[in-house]
Amino acid sequence: MKTIILYAILILPLLAKSQIQLKGNVKGNNEPIVWANVILTSPEGKVITGALTKEDGSFELKLENGSYQLKISYLGFITWQQIILIAKDTNLGIITLQQNDELKEVRIVAKKKLIEYKTDRIVFNVENSISASGGNAVNAIGTAPGVMILNNSISILGKGDTRVMIDGKLIALTGDELISYLNSIDATNIASVEVITNPPAKYEAGGNGGLINIILKKGVQDSWKNSTSMTYNQSTYSFYSLNDNFLYNKNKVRLAMNIDGKTGSLKQTEELTTYYPNGLWELNRVGKQQQNNLSGGLAFDYDVSDRTTLGIQYIGNQENPDSKDMTTIKIRNTAHQIDSLLINNGLSKLNNSSHTYNAHVFTKLDTAGRKLSFDLDYFTYNSKTNNNFLTSSFLPDMEFLNINQSAKNISEQNIRNTSIKVDMEHPLKFMNLSYGAKMSFIKSKADINYYNTISGYPILDKTQSNGFDYQENNQSLYVNGIKSLGSQFSLQIGLRMENIQTNGYSDNKNQTTVNNYLKLFPTLYLSYKKDENNNFLFNYGKRVDRPVFRDLNPFRYYLNSKSYSEGNPFLQPSYNDNFDFTYVYKGNLRTNLFFNITTDGYGVVFNSDPVTNIQIISRQNYFKEYYYGIGENYTVNFTPWWQSQNSVYLLGSKSVFNEMVNAIPKNSLQLYLTTNNTFSLSTSTKIQADYFYTSFVKRGLYETGQLSGLNMGIKQSLLKNKLQLSMLVNDVFNKASLRDYTSVVNGIKQVYGQNYSSRFFRFSLAYSFGNDKVNIKQRSLGNEEERRRTN
Repeated sequence: MKTIILYAILILPLLAKSQIQLKGNVKGNNEPIVWANVILTSPEGKVITGALTKEDGSFELKLENGSYQLKISYLGFITWQQIILIAKDTNLGIITLQQNDELKEVRIVAKKKLIEYKTDRIVFNVENSISASGGNAVNAIGTAPGVMILNNSISILGKGDTRVMIDGKLIALTGDELISYLNSIDATNIASVEVITNPPAKYEAGGNGGLINIILKKGVQDSWKNSTSMTYNQSTYSFYSLNDNFLYNKNKVRLAMNIDGKTGSLKQTEELTTYYPNGLWELNRVGKQQQNNLSGGLAFDYDVSDRTTLGIQYIGNQENPDSKDMTTIKIRNTAHQIDSLLINNGLSKLNNSSHTYNAHVFTKLDTAGRKLSFDLDYFTYNSKTNNNFLTSSFLPDMEFLNINQSAKNISEQNIRNTSIKVDMEHPLKFMNLSYGAKMSFIKSKADINYYNTISGYPILDKTQSNGFDYQENNQSLYVNGIKSLGSQFSLQIGLRMENIQTNGYSDNKNQTTVNNYLKLFPTLYLSYKKDENNNFLFNYGKRVDRPVFRDLNPFRYYLNSKSYSEGNPFLQPSYNDNFDFTYVYKGNLRTNLFFNITTDGYGVVFNSDPVTNIQIISRQNYFKEYYYGIGENYTVNFTPWWQSQNSVYLLGSKSVFNEMVNAIPKNSLQLYLTTNNTFSLSTSTKIQADYFYTSFVKRGLYETGQLSGLNMGIKQSLLKNKLQLSMLVNDVFNKASLRDYTSVVNGIKQVYGQNYSSRFFRFSLAYSFGNDKVNIKQRSLGNEEERRRTN
């Protein structure tokens, strides 16, 4: 293990070419200036290199020895310039810009673009989006470019299911639990969303769909701010939310606190048509789910010295998304006449809670830029479900026949995760090196008890009850190097090693499943800047997608009398090789090509037994897939008051199935396009119109019908931007929900659709007071991959 890391460190310097480092720190009015332009030119005026200052006002340039002219400028200040002679690494110290007296009466407002393209990620600035105003983290993520949310699954275009982080810390939930948790985070607390299609080696290798990083707002030096928002959402039912966010930053103390509450209801509908040989079964489910949630968080940092910071963080969530639903199944014969009906009345009591604790230390070891960080994380997740259902049979004229099934499912899951993570940034003369290690320990305990209640009394059925204990230990090491190869080329290479041991035990089956594996995950980024208008980037990364804990539980969970879901303890991780090529012209036109290979892919398989007419939802490693696409992204200001962000993609795939599934792969091309438009009627009034469209597509086991969505919103600022009023109509034509989701397994065709109140009206009001300065500070903490998988 040590040898692998040593070889990686020894290989990186072979790519090196000696360069000199020029550093400095820019200030104005005794405060750091962020995003100041730092330009280095030859004595003849030819631009050699440049950079923007960071949050602390610092900048770093790589150059060869010689004579240069350095120019630093920022709007509202007098440009600073000086001839410098460089022969060795040089630190210019603090450079103070003088305020331009001619502009001292002018208020300078630096506004970020709605979407920014960086080397390894796309940044969506939520603060500038009307569509996300008054919403939650799900709305913010769903509005980000190239991100799709369908069937409670979040994915980046061209990738699979995507992991979600908050300030660099991964959320250990997926599916319904992840969506529920993100619904508890108010969008007013979010500064930006980063879409990372191919994460560097520093991040956990788990998850084949890239990363989405939510950056929360934090206060800057000598400032405090309080923001309160109220939101009303109306669809078939309505719900309300109230949020408060407090930021404080003075001297050595930084504090951020928030609390969020939500109450109300949401309508859910599902449809499933199953084509049995003896006739159709048409299922229709209508449910009402409560939106009762309370969440909050606290982050505290203290500067022990100029170099060392200690901090703690807590994030908590408590929700009770109880639901009541009625499912009707029309049973037809071969003549398409209704023979009978099954009506299932269900009542689910749910209680979910999660708590995340973090303690961290960050220290600058020296003036050369070496930085060390340490994180200790503890995460708990508890879920309790009491699912009662009664299924009755009726004739077509609604004459009662009998009680088909009456039962109660009581399930509970408890997850505990402890992790320790150490990261080191180690700038060298030939490259910027970073490396680190992590250890993670997971314990999960799940119990399902099935009670037969047809007699009127709950009788435990041990044959349909089970307990499942799961343990997982993970040890990982990584090394990553960034190297500038002259003024036009830059290279980033990384290697991550992960060693996993798992143990799962099923009480009912008295079955133990053990897995141990060690894998290497390389990453590569190569960029070429031909000139100011033309940039090229190629990247490659290998990743792993591990099953969530619930998918490994071998026992059955009944959804209704004719449908149950079961896990697979023998489910294996899938592996992905992701290739991306990007060309950016003038920072506005972005062309992207990608090619991904998934090996030993796993997923949900819907089987229907033609004899018993029971639907079985299982998980299998059943496919290998080649997925590819080409896309264009274009940002343009048609007029000073009309900003437009547009993208169009052509996607395709080829799948190969193994013997685990009796089906024929389906593949076709897919067209996907989006347009986001902001119209500034005045400095305080903005209108936003967003639209997306995806064509009918065949991919692997499933077909999906065409989807489209139009969102219209307006935002009004009052009281010197302290009061914000927003209104949004989401999915105006009600066409954005999953429909015609078709599969054919064992010769049985099934067509599924759902709508979880996609069309709704939202009104929000937000008021802020205090110091209006707001900065963005992100931190990469521990508890990454394992917290995602707690289902």
